[in-house]
Amino acid sequence: MTSLPFLSEAELLELLEQVPDPEIPVVSVVDLGIVRAICWEEGVCVVSITPTYSGCPAMYEIERDIKLALQKAGLERVRVETVLSPAWTTDWMSEKARKALGEYGIAPPQHQAVDISALLHRHDEPAVPCPQCGSSLTRMISYFGSTPCKALYSCSQCSEPFDYFKAH
Repeated sequence: MTSLPFLSEAELLELLEQVPDPEIPVVSVVDLGIVRAICWEEGVCVVSITPTYSGCPAMYEIERDIKLALQKAGLERVRVETVLSPAWTTDWMSEKARKALGEYGIAPPQHQAVDISALLHRHDEPAVPCPQCGSSLTRMISYFGSTPCKALYSCSQCSEPFDYFKAH
């Protein structure tokens, strides 16, 4: 294996699109917006990532999985750096990720977390449609769901509980 800079950023991103988020395996770390930058430094492939939460327990697995994916592609020298600023926001999620969340049974964020025109004005939580039946007759049961980035909701129409990926 060698770490010659023979792969472009686009090719590296394509490889990393195959790395699933450990907590939500239908979404890649690229589509989730965790991968912030990829560059070459003296023959080392450097991947910068930002956690969805500063205490996210999945970051160790994400770092390991990124290294493994790139090493499988023939890159021997890989470094993953954690970048905390700017803080991750659900605004960085791709449309592909939002659609995959809904199909997986997790309601995706319903609005932008940051309204640039209002200079970091945060919105109240919107009505969240049920990812199972589409009903808007839902209510929050708990602000924290299966992970800190999700809230637990219940649907009055189909009676199913579901996670909502909070905008933040």
